[in-house]
Amino acid sequence: MALPTRETDNWTQGLDLPSRLFGGGGFGGNDFELYEEDDEFVLSVEMPGFEPEEIDITWQEGVLNVAAEHTDEERGRKRTYHRRFRFPRAVDDDGIGADYRNGVLEVTLPATEGGSTQGKHIPVEG
Repeated sequence: MALPTRETDNWTQGLDLPSRLFGGGGFGGNDFELYEEDDEFVLSVEMPGFEPEEIDITWQEGVLNVAAEHTDEERGRKRTYHRRFRFPRAVDDDGIGADYRNGVLEVTLPATEGGSTQGKHIPVEG
């Protein structure tokens, strides 16, 4: 199933999402891709320079929150990343998984008609 593209049924309309979700440019270029395949959402986020334990992913009431913080002691710099993604269909929160390899975070969220919208912390494996 393809994500909606017409403005009248665009599920991102009025939500706190960057316009570049669907290739609309924006600041910093595209650093993530979101698509639906085989009844699950797949979110792929380019996040080079972080360790799996520095990434925090939470799911609550239909919103996936991805945050990360890395401190480079040698250079005295701190890098942060934060994005929120709202989903148009219910998600089975017990089936959400995340994997971080080679600077790319991939989160899979199984779509379901009766999925829970309660909160849950998702561990990142790497």
